[in-house]
Order: sequence, then structure tokens, then C-alpha cells
Amino acid sequence: MRKTTAQTNREIAYRLSNNLPRLLREFSRDYERRIWRQLAARGYPEIRPAHSQVFANLGMGSVRVSELAERAQVTQQAMGKMLKELERLGYVARDVDMADKRAREIRLTDRGIQLAQDSLEVMEEVREYYDAKVGGKQLAQLENDLRDTVDKLELEYLPESWVE
Repeated sequence: MRKTTAQTNREIAYRLSNNLPRLLREFSRDYERRIWRQLAARGYPEIRPAHSQVFANLGMGSVRVSELAERAQVTQQAMGKMLKELERLGYVARDVDMADKRAREIRLTDRGIQLAQDSLEVMEEVREYYDAKVGGKQLAQLENDLRDTVDKLELEYLPESWVE
């Protein structure tokens, strides 16, 4: 039995739109939208998804712009622009690196630390939503499988805080 053009087109469309990259992207987008909405409701309306490239890659202690850009897989110019904005908003500070006076270290301010703490609470609330919607066991398995997969990829640009 031969497929019609419409059947072939539907099959192709399904395969192009219902695959691992798309599923991961849609899940990630929904998760992040929920986080950003709750952060805005908590008094952080100026924080945008792009800022997560800074916060997610700070790791432990202070870090340089070049390190942040490498971890986030963006240019130093893009990272510098985000840092200037976050510095203007009072979330990060750039200080002279005592080991290399030509370099600047990036660190969270007290306001940045409060944002990080509120973000952790919001992430837990969103996690609870998904636990109820998907099931805690299934969500934990998905997270463990993804963590194992990322670990096996040996991505060198990830921050040290990812290492157990």
C-alpha cells in the first residue's frame, strides 16, 4: 500500500517536531517560564532568562568574565554586556583580581545572593509542580538520566560546581 503525499508529509512533520531535541527544548522552556514568572512575582521583574547564563555559571567563589563566557558558551562581549546590566541592577560586582591586577573578578552582591536564594526556593516550588503533574519518581529518573548523559559527554566548559 502506497502512502499519499499528505500521509508522507504528516509523517515527516511528526518526526521533525517530535524528537529528543524538541522535547528537551519544550520541557526546558516551560520549566524556565514558570521560574521567571515566579521570580517576577517575588519582585525581580528585571531579571530575564538570558541572565541565567551568568548565575548558572558563576560556580563557587569569584570568577572572570572569560571563564563565565566559556562556561555559558557565549562570546566575552555578550557576557560583558550581561554583567554590566546585572552590575547596574545591583546583583553582581566586578572587583580587581588581586592575583592579576589587569583582570576583574565577578561576585554576587548581597542583592545577588538574595536573588540566588529566592531562585532556589522558586525552583523547588516549580519542581513540586512537576512532581505533582508528572510524578516525583518519573521526574527524578529523568533528571538522573540527563545528569548521567551530560556527565558522559565530559563537557569541559561546565563549572566546577557540577563536579561531585
